[in-house]
Amino acid sequence: MVKELEELHEQIRQCQKCELYKGTTHAVPGEGPHDADIMFIGEAPGFHEDQQSRPFVGAAGQFLESLLASINLSREDVFITNVVKHRPPNNRDPQTDELRACRPYLDRQIELIKPKMIVTLGRHSMELAWSGARISRIHGTPKKVGDIVYFPMFHPAAALHQPRYRSLIEEDMKKIPQVLANLTDIDEEDADPSAEQLSLF
Repeated sequence: MVKELEELHEQIRQCQKCELYKGTTHAVPGEGPHDADIMFIGEAPGFHEDQQSRPFVGAAGQFLESLLASINLSREDVFITNVVKHRPPNNRDPQTDELRACRPYLDRQIELIKPKMIVTLGRHSMELAWSGARISRIHGTPKKVGDIVYFPMFHPAAALHQPRYRSLIEEDMKKIPQVLANLTDIDEEDADPSAEQLSLF
């Protein structure tokens, strides 16, 4: 499994399926244990991530690390990636064609890692399980799709731009251990996550 994941990440490093690779320094496949129980999925690499080829290493990443520490985890315990693997120009939102181009890579990462829980950070990754929802309404509420429990959170960067989100993010993070301990109590979603829900991708 480790070899397959590394081969996938090498494909991501060489990817030219959309225009995002132009003008970037590195692709950012993601990192973490190949058998992580928890997978964090953000939006896209930023400046520091593009420079280092690592996810969440800037200010938002530092906040994420402090959030993980608050539940006795470190970034080495979880797998961290983004819905797109190259930095969009000027940190703009990923576009639909870019999301679609990168989606097979993300699907394969999930398939190989088999996380018990996916924590979505921000609205673009939230669309993996909640199409068209408002993150302000659903954050911190788990939902089971197939064998995986999805848990939506605001992106850590939101707290950097609007401090009022910090306490919400901190409170949601502290729910994760309990959710992880009670996965079997969460009702499975009837809808097929590969069908209409994910039409954006």
